[in-house]
This record gives sequence, C-alpha cells and structure tokens, in this order.
Amino acid sequence: MAPYWLNDSCSPFSGPNGSCTLGNTPVYAIDVDSAGTVAAGLKFARQKNIRLSIKNTGHDYTGKSNGQGSLELWMHHLKDISFFDYSSPDYTGPAAKAGAGTQFFESYKAAAEHGVRVLGGYCPTVGMVGGYVQSGGHGPLAASYGLAADNTLEFEVVTVDGRHIVASPSQNSDLYWALSGGGAGNYAVVLSLTTKAHPDGPTAGASLAFTNTDTAKYWAAVGAFQKHLLYLTNIPGFATSWGFDNQAFQLNVATLPGGEQSTMMTAWDPFIQELKDLNVPLVSYNTTEHRNFYDHYEHYDFPPEIYATNSSIGGRLIPSSTVQNNLTGLIDVFREIVTDSTFPLKRISAISMNVTHDRVGNTAGSNAVLPAWRDALYTLNVAIGFDADAPPEELQQVQAKVNTWQALFDPLTPGGGAYMNEATFDNPNWKVDYFGKNYDKLLEIKKKYDPNFALWQHTSVGADVYWKVADDGRLCRLD
Repeated sequence: MAPYWLNDSCSPFSGPNGSCTLGNTPVYAIDVDSAGTVAAGLKFARQKNIRLSIKNTGHDYTGKSNGQGSLELWMHHLKDISFFDYSSPDYTGPAAKAGAGTQFFESYKAAAEHGVRVLGGYCPTVGMVGGYVQSGGHGPLAASYGLAADNTLEFEVVTVDGRHIVASPSQNSDLYWALSGGGAGNYAVVLSLTTKAHPDGPTAGASLAFTNTDTAKYWAAVGAFQKHLLYLTNIPGFATSWGFDNQAFQLNVATLPGGEQSTMMTAWDPFIQELKDLNVPLVSYNTTEHRNFYDHYEHYDFPPEIYATNSSIGGRLIPSSTVQNNLTGLIDVFREIVTDSTFPLKRISAISMNVTHDRVGNTAGSNAVLPAWRDALYTLNVAIGFDADAPPEELQQVQAKVNTWQALFDPLTPGGGAYMNEATFDNPNWKVDYFGKNYDKLLEIKKKYDPNFALWQHTSVGADVYWKVADDGRLCRLD
C-alpha cells in the first residue's frame, strides 16, 4: 500500500512517542473464507450504512483497497489453485482456477509443476485475481498471450445483493466483460478466477546496462533503445522490463518464451552494435536460456520500485507512433524528469509488449481493457522515492510532482491513456485516460449490479456519481 493512503498511520518509524491513528486504514476487516462470509459482510455494511473496502495483497498506488472508517473484505486467504482441461463454445484447452488470494509466486510455481504457464506480473507478491486482472494486467508473458484480462474464462463472484454467481461469456456476460479490464472491486466481489493456461517450455532471457559518462552519447543510446523496441515488439512473444535515471540505464529482463539463447543474442545484436558505434560501453550484458518460464522468472532480479511501498508513481501508455514520429520530444521529456532536482530519488521505468488484437487473437470491444493498450509500444511509469518516515506534507508534494510529470506525456500521446493500476488517483482526465470509450458502457453495468454504489474507490467507474469523500474520510451522498 502506498504511504499516501496509509497516512503514515501507526508507523514503526515514528518512534515510541509518536501519535498513532488508523488514518485511511479500515477500522475492521473480515477474513473472507467463503461466499457466505462475503454475503454476510455486504449485508452488514448495507444495513449499518458502513463504507466497504476490498483488499487482497494491498499492492495499491491509488488507494482503492482501503478506506477511512470502512469495513474491509480481506480476500488474502483464498489460496486454492487447480489446473484442468476447460471446454466451452469460446475456448477449449488447459486452464487454471485460482482463489482471490493467489499471488504470482504461488501461481507461477504451481503452473510450472503442471507443465503450463499462466499470466502474471513481474512482482511476485501481487495477487493474480484482484486488481491486477480486473484492471487489465500486464507482465512478461503478455507479449505471448495477451493481457491477463484477455485470458479470463470465468469469474466466481458475490454480487452486492448477496448472490453467488458465475460471470462468463455465456452467463452474466455483461459483468464478465466489465470484470475483464474495467477496474477492480467495483462491480462485484471476486472469489476466484478461471483463466487460460498455456503449454510451458524453454524461455530465453537477457539483461544489460550502460551508464551516463557522456551526456550526449548517453541520451543518444537511450533514443537508440527506443527505436530498437519497434523491432523487438515485432518478434512474437518478446517482452522487456527496463528503466533509467540520469546516471544509468538498465534492461532488467527481456523475456522470449520458446526462444533460444542464440535467438535472444540475435535480437540484441543490432542494438549492441549501435552502442559500439556511439562509443557507449556496456557495463553488463548477459543472455540466458531456461527449461521453463518459472526458472527464467526466478533467475532475474527486478528494480526496487516494483516492490517498494515508499514511492509514488504516475504512468502513460506510449504508442509506437510517438517513437516513430516524435522521438526528440519524448527524449526531451525524459531528460526533464530525470534531471529535476526537486526530488533526488526518481526513476523512469517501462514494460514493453505487443498486445494488439492481431497478436492476442481477439477483437475490439471483446473485453473492457482500455483501447489504448492495443496501440501501446510500452507502459511507462515515473516514480519518486522517499524516506519511510516522510511526513504527509512531503507525500502531498511528491503526489503533485508525479501528476506534473505524468501530464508531460499527454501532448506526446494524443488519444492515449494509462494503465489504471500504475497511475495517479487525482488525474483530472481519469475517465478518458483509464477507461476511454468503454466508460459509459461500464457505468451502465455498474448501475445494474451495484445500483446503490456500495462499492466505491478513487477513479473507479461511477466514483463521482453517488458519493464524495468528506474531510474526515467518510463517504457522503451527493445531492
């Protein structure tokens, strides 16, 4: 949970004499173990007029999984996961069913033991079934199989009126559509997800790094990497995680399921040669080949910003057209951010993957994923780190700066958007940036399944329709 939403409450860093308040943390939590427990919690909150929140792992930059004065439905201990052959008019093949509390380090390992792969993210402790898939869900396998929301088969849910139902393409299909990318914890309470699984096999990888020893050469190399991504994302299944500041650039990991080490080396050869032509030496470079995806995933380390709680981030989806037509403008914005002296701990990072409809094999409107994803070359984050005991005033300044940086990419990406899980809660254009043309349809589904808006989060569909947040954190009905 981002400290901005914890309000630094009961912080172990504040010392024995510090004051301790719950802040935005829920007052009570129900440790969910069944559909009946969820239904009872929903009924109690409705009867007592209590604010509700839904939490799984708590990986959350936008405050959706907590709420001041709320009753929390804690989904974390629903850990069952199974693998089987699935058959329906829409899909026949291997599948996995995972409880709402299943995390990637659990699902990746279990899948490997069954000879398959499942969609997941880079951070091992993020939940597979919660806000990740319900908001789209990217990761190292997305370039091979699509976003997590592109792989959903069924959701087992409890509706706000207490019904225990399944949402799939053939049952409650509108709810299934909304849950597949239309935002987390806003339409029903998800107990489990059934998703496609994919045959496992060898996976190639790579990492590299170079440093800024000459400003002009360094930024030329960063620009060359941007152009090389246009080539890499045309290789089916090729995904990258990378980041940089004003001191160094790191490719954390490149992933190519089904690839060989020689294939990976060939993919990077043109870029390596360009670095040599620029006289930019590599400080590290390696390629690998592992027998399955899980071994590949376990081999690589990832930067601290994807684990840290003491950071705030903004984001933007960067389309190929921006790199093709305005690379100079993009590099100028990069340089402006990483040379900003206001906050010393800052970083730009990104995940590249090709999730076009042609690559994924679905069609426009087949789910509620933000359409801008289909044109994206990569999803980009701007992050500021701070001390664990940073006061609320500093957190507010950080949030304001992140919003400023996030907005710098808007004119470079007209008609674009952002991954709603890795963006800001107070973006004034959140409806367009996070939902796009899907917003109106999602709002109608919200009204159908949650007519009294019992489920509420910042920047969720309908957030400004029924409630507003009072100064004391309570939700007050709009006139």
